[in-house]
Amino acid sequence: MQYRKLGNTKLKISVIGLGTMTFGEQTSKDEAYKIMDFAYENGINFFDAAEMYPVYPKKETQGMTEKIIGEWMQSRNVRKKIILGTKISSSNPKGIGSTKLSWIRGGGDNLKYDENNFNEALNKSLERLQTNYIDLYQLHWPERNTPIFGNLDYEHQFNEKKWVPIEKILKTINKLIKKKLIKNYGLSNESPWGLMKFLYEAKKKNYKLPVSIQNVYNLINRTFDISLSEISMRENCGLLAYSPLASGRLSGKYLKKKKPKNSRFILWPGRFNRHFTKKGEIAIKKYIKLSSKFNIDPILLAHAFVLSRPFVTSSIMGVSKLDQLKRNIKSLNIIIKDEIFENINKIHNEDRNPCV
Repeated sequence: MQYRKLGNTKLKISVIGLGTMTFGEQTSKDEAYKIMDFAYENGINFFDAAEMYPVYPKKETQGMTEKIIGEWMQSRNVRKKIILGTKISSSNPKGIGSTKLSWIRGGGDNLKYDENNFNEALNKSLERLQTNYIDLYQLHWPERNTPIFGNLDYEHQFNEKKWVPIEKILKTINKLIKKKLIKNYGLSNESPWGLMKFLYEAKKKNYKLPVSIQNVYNLINRTFDISLSEISMRENCGLLAYSPLASGRLSGKYLKKKKPKNSRFILWPGRFNRHFTKKGEIAIKKYIKLSSKFNIDPILLAHAFVLSRPFVTSSIMGVSKLDQLKRNIKSLNIIIKDEIFENINKIHNEDRNPCV
């Protein structure tokens, strides 16, 4: 396993992070244990969760992911060896689609990044995870109006609902750090303005800086390259890349209208359409052809590309089965040569970011 520093901290996290959002829904507790055992035994020390998991979110299962992880850590006595990340949810005009998460602290407009919500969310996560601290506490998405989850263009809302100012969010986070309930914090699904605002306000108040930003990044969605990559590099706030396979699309298993049994697109049709576009289909076929040309598993090529990016701290590989992780981890052995990079960029430039 390879390791990279988490922001300006002394923590070294595995370049492959374990995504856990299937635990408790698509993935049974028994299978989740097998996945975590394998991950731990192979040097993966960063586990990423969220209070709203598993996905697709619903009242009956909310919190099960954290609970499964907590029970596993206790049974294996490995808490101090795991860099544990989880997230707090908020409301967002575009961020949670048709789901208002009404079962989490009242849902909707009640889900704010204020001190009361932070305290309640964090305490419940700590309880489920059976720990007294979180290594990386992340804001799952901005509370304010911003283009995320399939939206690329910012549309200003002149009558925008009030959202907790970033300086107040930082004040609350600083309190939690002083109480040693969280060690570090990060952002997720954040924009360039948002990341810079957090950095500016934190520096102004001499608060701890955000150490990471968790955004989507893969061969068919490289929007992070446009401006966030420069901020990430210059401000030492690395990307925790999620959806490196575009929810499995880059494997090619959905091409020609195939419908793999128990896959998320089949279980929840219409819920992940940002990765399911006609232009995306064209690009994916080109990447599959490229993989065949160089005799590389398309899954490993997609993962290796993300891992090769200089601003990536860790690539979060979410799996529902152990076999998937065993296959994914082989991407560490793939070296993308210049000729392959040239071909990747050629495909990319023919239609930039066909999926957002």
